Amino acid sequence: MRAIERSDARDAALTAALEFIPRAGWTIRAMKLAGVEDADLLFPGGGGEMIEAWLDLADRRMEAAAAAMDMSGLGLSGRVRAVLALRFEQARPVREAVRRAAGWLILPGNGRVAARATARTVDAIWHAAGDRSADTSWYTKRAILAAIYSATLLTWLRDPTDDDSITLAFLDRRLAGLARFGRLTARFKPPRAA
Repeated sequence: MRAIERSDARDAALTAALEFIPRAGWTIRAMKLAGVEDADLLFPGGGGEMIEAWLDLADRRMEAAAAAMDMSGLGLSGRVRAVLALRFEQARPVREAVRRAAGWLILPGNGRVAARATARTVDAIWHAAGDRSADTSWYTKRAILAAIYSATLLTWLRDPTDDDSITLAFLDRRLAGLARFGRLTARFKPPRAA
């Protein structure tokens, strides 16, 4: 996966531009409206680079906030739920910027950026939830969570509640379905050879 260029200047520019994204979109113009004069130098790839860098910044902020949470009494799915709830809570003040980013990412031709950003976010969620697997389940867990996260994000974008209750109820149903599926597939595994 391609590394994201990170710097304090880029993070500050992205944070400043968030106020202007709803009306100017993910553009250099939004950066200029925020007073970022060197936006062309910070983000030579334009809007796509801005979105990918902002999602990376959101991932880092989510992981930092999750590290401060006490999730010791939760199982793995409970920790994943807590991290996702945190992600949506952090994004709530900039929901329109998220909506604009999602709209850009689903356009034809932007699939690579969308796939990279989703992979990074899902990996960050698993890390924040304490998953350190390095076996073949690493891929399975991330693929499943990518589907759950994407569907939940679309629900969150339409959630009119102030506490994301509709989104979290949707997420709970997805996680419960996943747990049922896991129990079902475990019943059909062949016995281990002695």
